[in-house]
Amino acid sequence: MARPRSPLLSRERIVSAALALVDAEGLPALSTRRLATELGVSGPSLYNHFATKDALLEAVADSVIARVDISALGERPWPEALRAWAASYRATLAEHPNLVPVVAHGPGRRAHALRMADAVYGALVEAGWPPREATRIGALMRYFVTGAALGSFAAGFVDDPELYQSDYPHLSDAHRLHAHRGEIDRGAFETGLDALIAGLELRFPQPLSHHVPDHPHPNSSSPP
Repeated sequence: MARPRSPLLSRERIVSAALALVDAEGLPALSTRRLATELGVSGPSLYNHFATKDALLEAVADSVIARVDISALGERPWPEALRAWAASYRATLAEHPNLVPVVAHGPGRRAHALRMADAVYGALVEAGWPPREATRIGALMRYFVTGAALGSFAAGFVDDPELYQSDYPHLSDAHRLHAHRGEIDRGAFETGLDALIAGLELRFPQPLSHHVPDHPHPNSSSPP
């Protein structure tokens, strides 16, 4: 029997299938046996591409981060660039909420995640932020974005008006939130991002102006 012209498996195909499985059923559903079944291959054949499940998860997480748009960083004023990047970051993670806990651990050795971290830090330092502050801002933005993508605030309320009306008078309309979860969650993120960037702009280090006294110092010599 002739060998197939292309291999049955590739890293890209495995990563794509693993991401689809995590998206559909969550991280606990991902196993070598289950993934091999989804791909129609034997379990051991996966180890030719990924030595461990953790290595596979790292590749899956990095494939998602690769979709985040970082093009504004270093090209536009830092508040605009930070806003554009954060919006893309959140939108990308929101499409894969089950993977957020893996992404939230940090870049590790992931190439695309490290490239993104380098772009954020570099853009801030080049804009005039001290390295220490740039590091803190990078951490702050990751906390904010991953937290916003981890779950839906609006989806946390059930569609049952009777639950709220008797004991929680200030939540009398909470049963309506779930139906508008996309709008509410997106609006909450945008409000938080506006406030965060406005606060950072107030902290942005301004160059010291050189003050020239109106009168010469008493010990200085007068001009001829």
